[in-house]
Amino acid sequence: MADQGTWGSTVDEARKLRDALDARGEKLVFTNGCFDLLHAGHVRYLRQARALGDALLVALNSDSSVRALKGPSRPVTSQADRAEILRALASVDCVVVFDEPRVTKLIKSIKPHIYAKGGDYTIDSLDSGERAALDKTGARIEILPLVPGRSTTNTLARLLQGEVMPRASVEVPAHEPVTRTLRLGILGSGRGSNFEAIHHAIQQGVLDADIRVVISDLADAPILQKARELGYQALHLEAGTGAKMSAEAQKRLCDILQDHDIQVVVCAGFMRILKEPVLDIFTDRIVNIHPSLLPKFKGRNAWARAIEEGELESGCTVHLVTDEIDGGRILAQEVVPIQLGDTTEQLYERIQEQEHKLLPRVLAEWHALGLPTE
Repeated sequence: MADQGTWGSTVDEARKLRDALDARGEKLVFTNGCFDLLHAGHVRYLRQARALGDALLVALNSDSSVRALKGPSRPVTSQADRAEILRALASVDCVVVFDEPRVTKLIKSIKPHIYAKGGDYTIDSLDSGERAALDKTGARIEILPLVPGRSTTNTLARLLQGEVMPRASVEVPAHEPVTRTLRLGILGSGRGSNFEAIHHAIQQGVLDADIRVVISDLADAPILQKARELGYQALHLEAGTGAKMSAEAQKRLCDILQDHDIQVVVCAGFMRILKEPVLDIFTDRIVNIHPSLLPKFKGRNAWARAIEEGELESGCTVHLVTDEIDGGRILAQEVVPIQLGDTTEQLYERIQEQEHKLLPRVLAEWHALGLPTE
């Protein structure tokens, strides 16, 4: 094990923390990583991880461990500095530096109650040794969403592009430009405020996209009128009654999207359930904005249910659409605190304010997230 230094803890100290929490019926959350060049994505991730339990332990790769994983040009920041910065965060209770490429030994030794990992992993893609150690200790595994565009690789790439540091000093993986225009199809059933937010983001130059068509299942939906006023093609799709669409309507919707050469389908308040062939043709290319912190409160009136359940916070989630309602991969989330005395209308208004920022931001980072366009 590496020398912990002033800002690190020993394994024994970490184990004592875990045991003290366990004696009180509380939970230790455990995560690990390099945390080189700490950025907003790291901070938000660590805050979400800490909220899963009662204390957060960060296992930090030592300098030699980072070099083994990332190459001779990394880390940019020494382990002592990285540990000091992490320990200064309010969300972090303990930092342990480790030398091995994998964190298996620490998991076995400390026996955390909860293990958190970022959304670039799935439970199935975790290292087999780490997964076995977690299973043996009975740790609950939680996969947390990534913050779009916030990564050490992207940060280094932006610095290099701006010639802030010599190109020879840091090597970063080749990356694709994120300036390719996304061809969007917008689906909506209501006022169209998220559609307007996307339009404004395009006009302001923060989102490189082309809205090819706006479609609603309601002929008199305000979103269609707004789309026409802004000069977009706006179409009514006869979808029948109820949340489900007929097979004919699903086929017609798919044809419209393909006719307009759509790359990404955006559900912006669309109150119908998508099925085949839309889900098949546009696999991993349909996104929805939902007014809760999924997986909590799937379905309708999520914000009202959060108040009814006495939650301290709600928020919004951008996720991929699958055949499970509000169950697709989470791409990004924003937290909205629930204030004392909040009405459902007041909370929903504040959630929508965040929706109008989050959805365009995810679309702007579509390529950086490695999501498909065909």
